[in-house]
Amino acid sequence: MTTPSDRGVPPDDAAIEPIRVLRPRRTDALAELLKDLPPRPTVGYEPIVLPGRPSGTEDATEELPPVRDDPHVRDLPRGRVPGLRRTAVAAAVTAAAVIGFGGALLLTDRTESTAVAAPRPSATAPAAPVPTPTPSGDSDPDGAGTLREGDSGPEVTDLQERLRHIPNVYDNGSTDGTYDATLAAAVARFQLWYGIRGDEDGVYGDDTRRDLESRTGGG
Repeated sequence: MTTPSDRGVPPDDAAIEPIRVLRPRRTDALAELLKDLPPRPTVGYEPIVLPGRPSGTEDATEELPPVRDDPHVRDLPRGRVPGLRRTAVAAAVTAAAVIGFGGALLLTDRTESTAVAAPRPSATAPAAPVPTPTPSGDSDPDGAGTLREGDSGPEVTDLQERLRHIPNVYDNGSTDGTYDATLAAAVARFQLWYGIRGDEDGVYGDDTRRDLESRTGGG
């Protein structure tokens, strides 16, 4: 399209219209190519005769009886089985009853075993007498010939003399034959230092006597 030199003067030449170019489609070209191909010959099929009649023909089959609509049977929703819910509820109730019965048996067995293992004391059973310790004698828990605080005599003097031979137990102690608090403390110290546990603390019993006599000579 020409552009006029002057805007007020119209151009002398006519305007050139755009030209529309048409191209053939791909399908049209393919159709043209197919037209040029020679026609395909017709292929014939040869019939084959079977040697025998195949098994399972329609004559050997039996027709199933028609299904009759039962008016008493109602349509069930898809995915449900008749009586399934009732069966599930009955199974759950039975399982709960079995579990409860088993728990009751276990509790009963445990209670009976506890009662047998620890029987209650009878109210009519006589109480065992409590032995009363005596200064000396066979019933003394520390043995016969036990000496304790408050005793006196030649046996106490012998104990005092033996303890004076043990270092730092009864140094420069009295030998007056009286079992006083000082002598009881010395006996308890001797028991503690030499690991004597068969007698009471501060009591000169059989265990303390044997250990002291073994360290200071025979009796």
